[in-house]
Amino acid sequence: MSSLALSGSADTLAPRPRPRLTAWQVWGLLLIAPYLLVFLLFVVYPVGYGFWLARHPASYAQLLEDPIFKGAVVNTLIFLLVGINVKMLLALLLSGFFTHQRRWIRWLSVLFILPWAVPSIPTILSVRFMLNPEWGVVNQLVFRLTGDDGPNWLNDPGLALGFAIAVHIWKSLPFWTLILLAGRLSISNDLYEAASVDGASPLQKFMYVTWPSMRTLYVTCTLLSMIWTLGDFNSVYLLTGGGPADLTHVLATLGIRYLRLDQVDLSMAAVVCAMPLVLPLVWFLMGRLSK
Repeated sequence: MSSLALSGSADTLAPRPRPRLTAWQVWGLLLIAPYLLVFLLFVVYPVGYGFWLARHPASYAQLLEDPIFKGAVVNTLIFLLVGINVKMLLALLLSGFFTHQRRWIRWLSVLFILPWAVPSIPTILSVRFMLNPEWGVVNQLVFRLTGDDGPNWLNDPGLALGFAIAVHIWKSLPFWTLILLAGRLSISNDLYEAASVDGASPLQKFMYVTWPSMRTLYVTCTLLSMIWTLGDFNSVYLLTGGGPADLTHVLATLGIRYLRLDQVDLSMAAVVCAMPLVLPLVWFLMGRLSK
């Protein structure tokens, strides 16, 4: 009995051999290693280094004392509230327009997609050239119609920010229209036929058929558009450059101003200050997508 007990205890105390990786697992790790290396070098390291540069509390105290930063925060909120709501509302309306099966509407849809398909630099700079007070085509038309010289459109902070919002809407509107158009086309025609039999008007069809079917898609697109708009750099920087007198900066362009002034810590701190706006949106968006 004692020998059996000793042998049993020896068996239980004997170390188990570690499982070895199979050949397929080894090849899998070798294939994943380059992607992990690229992720560490081009994502983790730049983000971590940026947070490390913005670690000093004095940078945020100096940033809060800068009136240009306060104006950039206000401009960012205006940019988000006005630009996103107008853009998504227009996308919802235009998605219904492009559902009509007519040849001229199909050709018009091709022209409608061009602002989104063409790169940002030539399209936005062309708008800036058009608004030039001396030789821009807009002031040339104003002079021919009224006989007076047109105003300097981008020299007024309100007009300049309004044009930046308009350019952002014009540039990104085709993309969101296509997304909502795909949502409309996924709705069964049987629902609209049943509503027509019941005598529903076009407005009632939208309220009781279209909107309930697209509400989740619309809210998700709006949240995603807010995240992308918060990081929109081109619409403001290429059109106004943050001027006049740095009064049209948003948080996405304010960091470049501090970099030009050789204030890297303030530049990184301005980027970090946008995180309280981004993280709740990302959290809420991922929560909706997980459902």
